[in-house]
Amino acid sequence: MNFGLLGAAICMGIAAIGSAIGIGIAGQGAIGAWKRCYVNNKPAPFILTVFAGAPLTQTIYGFLLMSSMAGKVNAGAMNPATALGLGIASGLGMCFSAIAQGKAGAAGSDALGETGKGFAQYIMVVGLCETVALFAMVFSMIA
Repeated sequence: MNFGLLGAAICMGIAAIGSAIGIGIAGQGAIGAWKRCYVNNKPAPFILTVFAGAPLTQTIYGFLLMSSMAGKVNAGAMNPATALGLGIASGLGMCFSAIAQGKAGAAGSDALGETGKGFAQYIMVVGLCETVALFAMVFSMIA
């Protein structure tokens, strides 16, 4: 068994699990905000889908890192044990980034749905959560 390729696959899988959890959390926030808008006869802002979909990008980062790692392992440029550890650690970093992003997105949906104001500030916080996943991907690609 090639543990290096397993590490690459695990990275992708864990990142995708985080995306799914984050999207679920953010989606619940968006749906709740829309419901409150409908109950109060206010327009439901479509822009809340940005918050709900934001954690999906961690799956893309997991795929990109998986591809990079697999290429290095197959070329013999990365030790299989290192790739396994790196895949698990990087996948978890992306996973928790997506979960945090989902929570921030849910809060942003709640606030924007209630006030109709502050989208730029809320999306900046969502972006900060995203940065953790970007760092995990880039720094792991450099390793």
